[in-house]
Amino acid sequence: MSEPAAGPGPATASEPAVRPEPAAAAVDRSFAALGDPVRRTILLLLAEGERPASGIVEALRAVRPISQPAVSQHLKVLREAGLVTVRAEGTRRLYGLDPAGLGTVRAWLEALTVPVAAFAQPLDALATEVTRGRRARRRSAGKPGEESGGRGQIA
Repeated sequence: MSEPAAGPGPATASEPAVRPEPAAAAVDRSFAALGDPVRRTILLLLAEGERPASGIVEALRAVRPISQPAVSQHLKVLREAGLVTVRAEGTRRLYGLDPAGLGTVRAWLEALTVPVAAFAQPLDALATEVTRGRRARRRSAGKPGEESGGRGQIA
């Protein structure tokens, strides 16, 4: 009976270390939203600054035929993916880029370009411990050596 329990244990233990589920869902939603060229165009427009929905519709119509309800649907998908924020200003709704959502995408992409980045902090800690060990060995070796004049050490 202990063998079946051991089988699923390592698989579930290794999955969160690779990609935790909440973060994975956020990344999946973001990339699903980015898969549409109209949504990518909306993000490019919003990179210039906040815009009302009507301004986004006008800018998109300059490059492709699109209805206002279609733009609203695209904005909804981008909002739900965490890539766009909306705030009310009087009767208008202003849309802008959400830095946190874009940061999630950026972090995921950076993890691909720097595969050892996940090991950077533990390796720094290891280097610190190795240095401490060397220093401690030198100090403990230096005490008996000081009595003999410290010969054999290069300054």
